[in-house]
Amino acid sequence: MGKVYNVSKNECLGLVVLAVSAVATIIGLSIAYDKQRAKNQGNPGDEADTSSTSVPLTTPFTPKEPWDYYRLPDSLIPGSYNVTLWPRLKPNADGMYIFTGHSAVVFRCEKKTDLIVIHANKLNFTTFLGNHAKLNGLGEAVAPAIVRTWLVVRTEYLVIQLSSKLTAGESYVLYTEFRGELADDLEGFYRSEYMDDGVKKVVATSQMQATYARKAFPCFDEPAMKAVFIVTIIHDRGTVALSNSKEMDSSNSTRDNVPVTVTTFEPTERMSTYLLAFIVCDFDSIQSDYSNLLIRIWAQRKAIGGGQGNYALNVTGPILQFYEKYYNTTYPLSKSDQIALPDFNAGAMENWGLVTYRETALLYDPMLSSTGNKERVVTVISHELAHMWFGNLVTLQWWNDLWLNEGFASYVEYLGVDYVEPTWKIKDHIILYDVQKVFAMDALASSHPLSRKEEEVTKPTEISEMFNTISYSKGAAVLRMLSEFLSEPVFAKGLSSYLNTFAFGNTVHTDLWDHLQQAVENTPNLHIPHNVHDIMNRWTLQMGFPVVTINTRTGRIDQKHFLLDSDSKVDRPSQFNYTWFVPIKWMKNGVDQQQYWLLKETDTHAPMRVSGDEWVLANTNVSGYFRVNYDVDNWGRLLSQLNTNHQVLSVMNRAQIIDDAFNLARAKIIPTTTALRTTEYLSKERDYIPWASTLRNLDYYVLMFDRTEVYGVLQAYLKKQIKPLFEYYGTLTANWTKIPAGHTDQYNQINAIRIACVVGVKGCRELINSWFRQWMENPDHNPIQPNLKGTVYCSAIALGGVEEWDFVWRMFQNTSLASEASRLRSAMACTKTPWLLNRYLAYTLDPTKIRKQDATSTIQYIAHNVVGMPLAWNFIRSKWSYIFEQYGRGSFSFSNLINGITLRFSTEFELQELKKFKEDNLHVGFGSATMALEQAIEKTAANIKWVFFRQGIVYSLSPGAHIAINLELNRITFG
Repeated sequence: MGKVYNVSKNECLGLVVLAVSAVATIIGLSIAYDKQRAKNQGNPGDEADTSSTSVPLTTPFTPKEPWDYYRLPDSLIPGSYNVTLWPRLKPNADGMYIFTGHSAVVFRCEKKTDLIVIHANKLNFTTFLGNHAKLNGLGEAVAPAIVRTWLVVRTEYLVIQLSSKLTAGESYVLYTEFRGELADDLEGFYRSEYMDDGVKKVVATSQMQATYARKAFPCFDEPAMKAVFIVTIIHDRGTVALSNSKEMDSSNSTRDNVPVTVTTFEPTERMSTYLLAFIVCDFDSIQSDYSNLLIRIWAQRKAIGGGQGNYALNVTGPILQFYEKYYNTTYPLSKSDQIALPDFNAGAMENWGLVTYRETALLYDPMLSSTGNKERVVTVISHELAHMWFGNLVTLQWWNDLWLNEGFASYVEYLGVDYVEPTWKIKDHIILYDVQKVFAMDALASSHPLSRKEEEVTKPTEISEMFNTISYSKGAAVLRMLSEFLSEPVFAKGLSSYLNTFAFGNTVHTDLWDHLQQAVENTPNLHIPHNVHDIMNRWTLQMGFPVVTINTRTGRIDQKHFLLDSDSKVDRPSQFNYTWFVPIKWMKNGVDQQQYWLLKETDTHAPMRVSGDEWVLANTNVSGYFRVNYDVDNWGRLLSQLNTNHQVLSVMNRAQIIDDAFNLARAKIIPTTTALRTTEYLSKERDYIPWASTLRNLDYYVLMFDRTEVYGVLQAYLKKQIKPLFEYYGTLTANWTKIPAGHTDQYNQINAIRIACVVGVKGCRELINSWFRQWMENPDHNPIQPNLKGTVYCSAIALGGVEEWDFVWRMFQNTSLASEASRLRSAMACTKTPWLLNRYLAYTLDPTKIRKQDATSTIQYIAHNVVGMPLAWNFIRSKWSYIFEQYGRGSFSFSNLINGITLRFSTEFELQELKKFKEDNLHVGFGSATMALEQAIEKTAANIKWVFFRQGIVYSLSPGAHIAINLELNRITFG
């Protein structure tokens, strides 16, 4: 079990001074680097070196020695690192890009030990008298001699055996020299490439989260092992070096007869290894001095020169200022750098003081980018800046509590965006982007709690699996619910106390509950039925969520664990028996009522009894993380209200009614016909959020039925519903010549055109083709509005052939705007021509055509196409070993590949294929997609039941199958 280490900032700086003094002569030594990986013959631990954490062992491995465990021993605590790195931006004689470096880490011995166990992965070490390191004592401490050293591949350690034990309470310094590959694997210290006017440029950059700092230098690579870092970067003259803190000194020098610049940075604050960042590039920047804080945006020179960084620069200062007020805590650093990288696996990374982004997440062109691009930029910035306090200043103790970092940032990002873009009403969108999104995963029997046991999350692949929708979106939904029933001021007050108490330290989630409970107790007239711990433990320590069923005839209220497949077996026991303390905000006939708490499995609340035309709506504004079901009569009255005057209900609750009904129907709790009836009113709906909720749910119908006879009726139904919306936007935009003024109106215009063209509304396809043809005739002038480009490109490619596809491919290769490249890349997956899709799949294996960061998402785009799905599935199966080796060992997004490929799986044949795929590739492994594969099998089984079993009636596979759905769609469509 990890330990919280409390070392003051002054103590850390003292250790830094000692470290620099103790190793000054060592730092000056010439560096000799091994030409090949060190061999470990004859050393202890060799038996652990031959296996990989990602490849299942044929027999279970039983840990015996300290280096057999994935968690570090608790005998040593780092205080500071002095790290020097020299990345080579040109290949060596062997065609490899490398970096060299040396590191001195000062650590304190807490418990007597004759072993030093420190993380190191894929590093070749210089040997000193046959050993991989040197050890010195600090002060009066005498360092024991090093007997031997060896590397353990399985657990990614450098192990140092000493002649005698270190003394508890004393400090020592460990010095190493090493070489690593500056690979293009997007992990650790890696290489990113791009073309600038036909010239290849190389960037040396980093991604340390979650377990990749050990690929850059030997370190105690766990979040609780915080330390101060002094970083020096040796780099080519004419390039710029960046790190977490401000540049302290920069001077020209010559190393190995190479003219270089040596840049040293100020000591960092006490921080975790996963937040480190080092970058060498020849990018340009823009900057501002916002309230005496240096803010810089970095990107390729053309992007900065074209003004693509201006929006990010304009919103960063205000968002930081908002968080300072919200947290009641000053921004803890002296600068804020943000940089857009050509190759970056995640969307962004909250490195303290040097945040890294995909180009699409930081750069915005006001003339060429869409409203969606703008929202993405400010939302990702808001998310990452939220981490500067919550995650960086105060850090989780271990990765089992990852949700505390990511869920929190995913919630407050909406508050930051709302502050700088108040007209967008962005806070309403959380129900689309997070709540409804995560309901789908958390309704599976293979889901997991927000906070898992530490022993369940130890291997690097298990850690990577935690970066999923549960941690991000459920974390956001549950924290939003907590804020709602406490009130935002009380919530913020507890946060401020928590952050100030644990600044520069580590916590577990219960520490947050402690400080929120103190805020509750210090707030007069605030009453909750249990303390914060007891309420929140039920939402964080057990998986899933309840469906709350209200009988408005009797006032009876029940809760039950909601599962999409009620027949599935939940193997994970719950100490709370899958019951929750549920805060229910509700209204009667459009009037808000006093909040009610459901504290047991079944209860009665008399005010919820209604009669006549009265109706009850629970979970107003979707403030709680649960679904709601009603008796048949109340369902009928709510549907009647939607059809007579839907605006009596908020846009969020209109979306909620639709989403709850469709998912209750999938779980066989209510008839599918009831779910379909919630959409009858849509011909009168103009707001984006209800439409987005509807289309997300109907997309499931499309995926299940676009290979069956029901699809024709489904298209006719969609055509009837979307036509009024299409005509509305045609009028609003003066026949498509103007852009709607409202933020969400612009989104709904996209929905109107996209669906109208798919289902064949008159005039839509002609409109699309005319715009696209104009562009093809004059490639230098694109007449398509930025908001509509993605939809127009996809529709034109789907309706066109080779000529259209090849044109888009050329435009993709030539564009310098990342968001435009992303749209074009997605659109090329829309073709209905199989050989083009197979060619496109082959391109994903060639990083000169499709960047590594985009390969798996491109395969997912192809799989979403009904023609492309079997092609992508065959491609994945035939290439699994290669794909896994390239992308599967630690990528946070790798699980999305399995999810994307299997979305349509709904037959027994596909289920058996999926199980065989699992069996055939056990020897290869599934890495961070292991859990996703299990969930895909579960979802496929549930899909089979949903398609062929409705309310206990088994439908045959003959013509006329799916009778109930078919008849209801016909009734709504044709009357």
